Amino acid sequence: MIKKRKIPDAEIPTASQADLAFLLLLFFLVSTVIDVDTGLGLTLPEYVPPDQQVEVKVDPSRMAAVLVNENGEVLVDNNIEPVFRIKDILKPRIESKINLPLNKKMIVSLKTDRKTVYNVYIAALDQIKQAFFEVRDEYSNGKFGRKFNDLNQEQQEDVKNAVPIIISLAEPELIKK
Repeated sequence: MIKKRKIPDAEIPTASQADLAFLLLLFFLVSTVIDVDTGLGLTLPEYVPPDQQVEVKVDPSRMAAVLVNENGEVLVDNNIEPVFRIKDILKPRIESKINLPLNKKMIVSLKTDRKTVYNVYIAALDQIKQAFFEVRDEYSNGKFGRKFNDLNQEQQEDVKNAVPIIISLAEPELIKK
């Protein structure tokens, strides 16, 4: 009787699998873009010690007070308004101060309650900034015939001087229990 020769099973060499896995891992780590939240783009004032702080009186006609309570209700110059109307209320007041010197420009003060929902705060801040941006666009369209973002650096500086964005972020008050 003839014996059949047993054919050895095919083996896959596994010696380099660890190297291959490491290279794939490295490739995906290097080529993957990780989305990073950058937060709010706010320029904070320089710290001034309390003994060197100077109180400046501001003409009430220059101020627009936007107050947000813990329920998300917005008070604009002592009138209850929905958040989405802040821009429409502030635009005419900002426009009325365009041709005045810098110390007479519009100041918008945003003050919240400590328990205010963060989304309402951000929505109110966005509405305030949008009011300033729209006034800048209208001013640059009238003076240069183009939107603010389409202007060169010198023209943008001219528009920024005419319509400066002055927003005062007042610190929330303590809640008394």
